[in-house]
Amino acid sequence: MGSADHLWPAPTADGPVDADVRLPGSKSVTNRALILASLADGPSTVSAALRARDTRLMVRGLRALGVGVERLGDAGDPSGSSADWRVTPGPLKGPAHVDCGLAGTVMRFLPPVAGLAKGDIRFDGDPRARVRPMGAIVTALEAVGVPIDDDGRGTLPFTVRGKGRVAGGRADVDASASSQFVSALLLSGARFDQGVEVRHKGSAIPSMPHIGMTVSMLRESGVEVAESADDPTKARWTVSPSRIRAVDRTVEPDLSNAAPFLAAAMVTGGRVLVRDWPKQTTQAGDALRGLFSEMGGEVSLGKKGLTVQGPDRVRGIDVDLHDVGELAPVLAAVCALADSPSRLRGIAHLRGHETDRLEAIVAQINALGGDVSEKSDGVRIKPKPLRGGVFATYDDHRMATAAAVLGLVVPGILVQDVGTTAKTLPSFPALWTQMLGIPEVREVKGA
Repeated sequence: MGSADHLWPAPTADGPVDADVRLPGSKSVTNRALILASLADGPSTVSAALRARDTRLMVRGLRALGVGVERLGDAGDPSGSSADWRVTPGPLKGPAHVDCGLAGTVMRFLPPVAGLAKGDIRFDGDPRARVRPMGAIVTALEAVGVPIDDDGRGTLPFTVRGKGRVAGGRADVDASASSQFVSALLLSGARFDQGVEVRHKGSAIPSMPHIGMTVSMLRESGVEVAESADDPTKARWTVSPSRIRAVDRTVEPDLSNAAPFLAAAMVTGGRVLVRDWPKQTTQAGDALRGLFSEMGGEVSLGKKGLTVQGPDRVRGIDVDLHDVGELAPVLAAVCALADSPSRLRGIAHLRGHETDRLEAIVAQINALGGDVSEKSDGVRIKPKPLRGGVFATYDDHRMATAAAVLGLVVPGILVQDVGTTAKTLPSFPALWTQMLGIPEVREVKGA
């Protein structure tokens, strides 16, 4: 599974979906927890961590730098998508090679850690990773005293010339392309000699909840963080130099990966419960509660988790997704099946994700007979009857899950490379068919 020349027949629901779903841990929390544990003052455990491509790449990168990461067990998850990890910090050293794959958290969070190592650390990744924006992190690291050889490209591949310590200080960063540029510096900043002061210079930062997650987890680890983010174009964060306290953490379910499952309730008029939804969280996926409620769903958070009861007819929506852009592909699929037009705004930054997600959303829904137009900061969607066809995913896990949502209502959709979902949810095809109560669907050879 996972070959680009294989097609996955997206199953069509034969009625309203009625299911309870249990999802593995958050990728965003897992990779932040692994970084902090690797820089801490002693060993710690990360429980119920996600085991997916992005987190495996993070583990391998940390091990390459000299960190001990030992798998303790499968966290009671028979699918193998969750694990308990014991992380033992060690002397960071090179030479080493870090394969970033297509993981933004790996290619952006690990270079500051590599600056603390002694030796050369080379970073590279998938072909598509070489076009993802990296110039801001390269410039910022050079400003705090980390030499980087990138031949002036501002993209992968590059080499961090680690000196064993980082001076730190002030770094001016244009994080308008990704909030990960800020989180990357904050996560390692306490270990810099002078700490770090990150000043954003540019238009509003997307996905601010992810920075909030970083700040919250740093504070849980005893790190002092001051922030001034009232003006999103002049936000500033300061991390004081200090030890990072070893903290045992249990990872929450991935709420962004809940999007297609809750969307299944919306588009079929069914009911889906996602178990163990936290009552308080910094995850961006928590915004699904308000979004699906606005589109006509009945949303309730109880002791077992979050339940969405889908409406008879889905309402279109006009919404700014600047802070939660990762939800856009699945939300676009739901909007394409709504009874009125929608506009998804504030997501120009999605052009620099795993693929140009705006272009991909437009091209693939329109290829099925839809009417989606690209705007400067998002997309406009006018619902039309859709037909089956091949849905390309561009190595983008969120495009694959969006296609699965459309397939619930539109017969004959063939998803190219559904295996790309292994980036953050390796058990997606099995979980999807389990939700529908049908045998797992196998891929077929493409034409």
